[in-house]
Amino acid sequence: MSQDAEVDMKEVELNEMEPEKQPMTGSPSSGSPGTLGEKNGMVKVKVPEEDGEADAGTKFTGLSKEELLQVAGTPAWVRTRWALLILFWLGWLGMLAGAIVIIIQAPRCKELPPQEWWHKGGIYRIQALEAFQDSDADGVGDLAGVEQRIDYLSSLKVKGLVIGPIHVNTPDNLAGTDLREVDPQLGTKETFAKLLEAAKKKSLKIILDLTPNYRGQMPWFSQETPRNSDFQSKMKAALEYWLECGVAGVQMEGVEKLNDSQLLVEWKNLTSQYSSDGNARVLIAETGQQDSWQIFSLLNETSADLLVSPYLMGLGQEPTGEKVENAIREYIQASGEKWPSWSVGGPRTGHMASLVKERLLRLYHMLLFTLPGTPFTNYGDEIGLQELPGQSGVPHMLWNDSANFGFSSKSLPQGGGSSNITVKAQSEDRSSLLSLFRHLSELRGKERSLLHGEFMMLPRLVPDVCVYLRSWDQNKRFLVVLNLAGTRSAVPISHSLLPPEVTVELSTDPQRQEGQLALKGLTLEPSEGLLLHFPYVA
Repeated sequence: MSQDAEVDMKEVELNEMEPEKQPMTGSPSSGSPGTLGEKNGMVKVKVPEEDGEADAGTKFTGLSKEELLQVAGTPAWVRTRWALLILFWLGWLGMLAGAIVIIIQAPRCKELPPQEWWHKGGIYRIQALEAFQDSDADGVGDLAGVEQRIDYLSSLKVKGLVIGPIHVNTPDNLAGTDLREVDPQLGTKETFAKLLEAAKKKSLKIILDLTPNYRGQMPWFSQETPRNSDFQSKMKAALEYWLECGVAGVQMEGVEKLNDSQLLVEWKNLTSQYSSDGNARVLIAETGQQDSWQIFSLLNETSADLLVSPYLMGLGQEPTGEKVENAIREYIQASGEKWPSWSVGGPRTGHMASLVKERLLRLYHMLLFTLPGTPFTNYGDEIGLQELPGQSGVPHMLWNDSANFGFSSKSLPQGGGSSNITVKAQSEDRSSLLSLFRHLSELRGKERSLLHGEFMMLPRLVPDVCVYLRSWDQNKRFLVVLNLAGTRSAVPISHSLLPPEVTVELSTDPQRQEGQLALKGLTLEPSEGLLLHFPYVA
């Protein structure tokens, strides 16, 4: 190879070679291309360059700064930059306009209606305080006994408790009645204050029944008593006293015998005066009237926040679907703008299990908690407590299978009851009435469609089946299907507001499987109530 054809060689230095990789011997010089030379631990390797890189002068080094500035200022590049800038801003404005259109066209959430705490769940009545829980072994239930059971009451997911009356009342004796003193057999003002505090910690409201002559024959002593100015001043003073003590409201029984509707107006003004944001006070008027038209008349006349009546008792023990449908529609229509309430039975008419057929007991609970309005239940309704034939007085609450079913440690005459309907037994059974009650009560307090949703009775295709829809804005919808018949019923349901398939939320039949159901092929078991849900679709 001639010297002119020889290529330049690159020198590669390999520094800090590992000792074991260093050559043991080597020539101190490298004479020709492609040979290795070693000197003082440094190895030189000569690598021939590629043919295309022989002339360093031909390498591309890019444009200089001055050349770039010259090119950038040409008309073509100026136009290109302006075009790209305009395209960028057009794209950005297009995305902004698209986002605005999406926001405008998206369905807006409906404004929530104003609601107080008594609109948001059930109310549990412990008016026969002496039958609920005895705390001091005297055989009589008392205020301290209610406090002992506050955890259980909280587990029912209700919003408020109606307590008492608890004041001193000599039957039919106005002079022997003190509306501001606690009957010593039921407790003291101190035990009542402790109950208020315990309930507050559990977010439970306490409503005090102030019916004056609750131990006597007539709740207001006589027809003339409410017109007595001295009596009116005593009632006003008692209301103010208990409201200042911290009760969340007051209930009055027998309002149909009050004979002075103006008194309710004055009492309502008092509860309003003691109300504040987040601490509203409720006035409840209670009537024992069962005649629907008399109840409707009271609804129109009363200024109370809620009117409670045993209206649903009028359905009878074995109502038809048509009768239930008509009764519900008439009551809602009669309520007008007023917030309705629902109850089966009451403090003077008995427990639900004593008033309806056993097979319909669960179905009635589902009805109460899914209708628009406030459901009222009596202590023990959640376990099926009932008055027994020949039993005197009100039944004691059945807590467990110990002596007196846990009501009292005092030796008492053996009362009626069964260990399988106690609170303890049903708390351990997911298929029990108590478990159903808790589930319904929880749903009633958290699902917007059940809280304040619209109510629509759907066409009844089967005589003994009642079907209605609860919905609110874009929230989950609930379809309620109640089979009042004692036989299986095929209920094909089709409506423009309903999807072909729905999901089982809850059934009164413990054997019902969860999951999807086709509405066209729907079949209900005897006396089964179904709570179904489906999502909102725009």
